[in-house]
Amino acid sequence: MPHRQASRRIGPFALTRTLAWLRLCAIAGQSVAVLVCALWMQLSIPVLPLLTGIAALAVFAVFAAWRLGQPWPVREWETIGHVAVDALVLGYLLYFTGGASNPFVTLLLVPIALAAAALSVPAVLAVAALAGIAYLTLIHSYLPLPMPMHGSGFPLHVLGMGVNFVIMALLLGFFINRLARALRMQQLEVQRVRERALRDEGILAIATQAAGAAHELNTPLATMRMLLPELRREHVSDPGLADDLVLLEEQVERCRGILREMVAFGQTQLSQEAEQMPLQAFVQGCLERFQLLRPEADLTLELPESAARLALRVPPGLRHALINLLNNAADASASRGSAEVELKIRSDAGWLELAICDHGPGFDAGGEPVALGRSGKQGGLGLGLALAEATAERLNGELTSGNTAHGAQVRLRLPLAVIGAG
Repeated sequence: MPHRQASRRIGPFALTRTLAWLRLCAIAGQSVAVLVCALWMQLSIPVLPLLTGIAALAVFAVFAAWRLGQPWPVREWETIGHVAVDALVLGYLLYFTGGASNPFVTLLLVPIALAAAALSVPAVLAVAALAGIAYLTLIHSYLPLPMPMHGSGFPLHVLGMGVNFVIMALLLGFFINRLARALRMQQLEVQRVRERALRDEGILAIATQAAGAAHELNTPLATMRMLLPELRREHVSDPGLADDLVLLEEQVERCRGILREMVAFGQTQLSQEAEQMPLQAFVQGCLERFQLLRPEADLTLELPESAARLALRVPPGLRHALINLLNNAADASASRGSAEVELKIRSDAGWLELAICDHGPGFDAGGEPVALGRSGKQGGLGLGLALAEATAERLNGELTSGNTAHGAQVRLRLPLAVIGAG
């Protein structure tokens, strides 16, 4: 979705949309100019042919507005067609009003300038050729512009040049500035996409190493799982050692369970299938897993009844993102001798917000942003926030951080339009 929007900010679509607005301005300005010349200045100009040309341009403007609302992309050749229609109508109007001697003939340069900011070189050359052909034709074929009944025609020509200068300055300044701003926005979007791709590539490399480590660890864990019961039977007479061996067996089983979860998570990521469940069931599963990892943590949950009944399509990675944030909060609280962690969940205005609060030192006032993936804890790998932010971006959500009266708060906001089952 972001890529599609970025592709429409600059290029044929942007130029066609700009031409549509210019076309409306041209219709209004040309109508006023014809009526002023014919009624107020009393010039004997062919009013009916001029108004017919303006009406034809208005019909095309309606078609262009309809076309811009359609989902299929605008191609360069189509944009050139729009420019050709505008040039043809302008040339038609100039034919009845002095041809190349009309000071407004320089308006033929506007499509060239706009095309140069949005189209490829061959397309710009095509637009320039159209404008050039129209100009050369108007040098030889035109109806002379009638002079006013009183006074010389030179002041009228100078006045027309002045008005044309103002129009050109406004058009080129305003619309080219819009196109240039759209180009800058696209460049920023490309830079963000490149940075996101580099970060995701790093996360993928870490995931690959983790998969290899899980495969390698499975063999020594199986060996320990086989030898520990035998050692416990051999040293049954030593209660202290037997208790230690029982603890080691439990830790081995815990490691095997973690490895199985890693494999299951990888398979889920590859399948890209979302689980459907109520929000309460999702949160309960995450908290059970977190309590197994951090049994010492004192977790407080705030989950309104209205939000608990929400049906979710839980995408791959969301569960691990939440557990990572809870684990970071537990580490931050532990650094201050506290075990308190708070999870506050609320749903409003089409968003699901998961706020994780700790009782730690908080974030530095001018510290690293969340995007760098550093929680500030000692001995951490700095991956928890990075993985959580990657998940948030993939789901069109956001991850923000801040400080509270007793520690730090990290908020994971996700659109229900993406994760909601209904």
